[in-house]
Amino acid sequence: MKYALINPNWSFEGSIYFGCREPHLPLEYGYAKLLLEQAGHDVLLVDGQLADLSLEEMRSRLAAFGPDFTVVTTAPSYLFWRCAPPELRVPQMVVQHLRDVGGTLVAIGPHGSTTPEATLRKLGVDVVILGECEEILPQLTNPWPQVVSLCYWQAEVPRVQGIPHASDMSALPALHWPLEMIQRHHHHHHRFEAVPTGPGAEMETSRGCPYRCSFCAKQNFRDRYRRRPLAVILEELDGLLAQGVEYIYFIDEIFLPNPELLQALVERPVKFGVQTRIDLWNRDMLDLLGAAGCVSIEAGVESITEAGRQLLDKHCKLSTLELSDRLIYAKERVPFVQANLLESRVDDPAAITQWRQHLQQFGVWANQPVPLFPYPGSPDYMKKWGVPDQQAWERAHAYYLDVYAQFSDIQSEQPLPLPQLEQCGS
Repeated sequence: MKYALINPNWSFEGSIYFGCREPHLPLEYGYAKLLLEQAGHDVLLVDGQLADLSLEEMRSRLAAFGPDFTVVTTAPSYLFWRCAPPELRVPQMVVQHLRDVGGTLVAIGPHGSTTPEATLRKLGVDVVILGECEEILPQLTNPWPQVVSLCYWQAEVPRVQGIPHASDMSALPALHWPLEMIQRHHHHHHRFEAVPTGPGAEMETSRGCPYRCSFCAKQNFRDRYRRRPLAVILEELDGLLAQGVEYIYFIDEIFLPNPELLQALVERPVKFGVQTRIDLWNRDMLDLLGAAGCVSIEAGVESITEAGRQLLDKHCKLSTLELSDRLIYAKERVPFVQANLLESRVDDPAAITQWRQHLQQFGVWANQPVPLFPYPGSPDYMKKWGVPDQQAWERAHAYYLDVYAQFSDIQSEQPLPLPQLEQCGS
């Protein structure tokens, strides 16, 4: 069988999208390609964003390949499954343009994992995979009633079977990307201490998170914490370094202290960035993190008060003063340290400004609190409205636009209502 794996050439006009808008390696497709090829299938990976392809160029490549299955994702790489664009405008346009040359159309991503029936209807695909996709895609050649974690049409009615899939991280192979893709990857995600002199890349050393913060939309995908085997991580990393990569961003939902991994990184000429919780790192581990080559830490603090962190279910054992001291110590070891703040609606604005200014005196950057979008499937959404239904994304999006008069400092334009956005893609 022939599988085409399509990463759209993303655009975000009018979107509330919080994530980085630069191309990133489509890790989910990297794993899927290897597993599909191991099962004897032919695979074409078309990264429309990294190669800056038009819809016509993607269609031409697809028509020449003649796939039996065409897979389209609803989020720009695994890195942003937790903060994907709420609207399906871009994948809608891709599906419509490729429909008659794509064979069986498959959707993957956070939307189908959380609201599978709505995603099936909106995109007009044949089947949606719930949860992590790489181990499910090779099974689509079997009768679908025998495959778990799917939503598909049965007698013109959506049928949902199973729960979102969680992949066996110990079984996923090391990724080896074509040199052409790596050479195109100029972006160094969340790196600020130096101008890049070589390609960047993304990897994961683990997947999932053991915490259940109220704002985090991970329950239906990339949820349970799992580590990759060290040997596999190092094989992948060494391959990237041999291709000239100078910076790695580890996309782990939470990069936890791992002495064995960090000691191995000390021995390699690599700079890297992570997202983590600063309260999980003691001074000795921060020393090792800096020695291993970390140049960027994005630390989820979320609120400057214990009450605010409790409201967000952070379960943080450190006080605000202790968090500040830990961040300042980290900055002495790592060139760039950022403390992420969210709009908890309980913190005093003047106190936030004072706290940010205090940290900035020591070189630690703390952003203005970012408005909270209640992503369907997150505990925050569940508390407000219960289990996500067919209108979950519309409901959350309308609430966000209604509650917040000002938006994130990375949003340069006023967001449009979700139905208006998706109308552009239909």
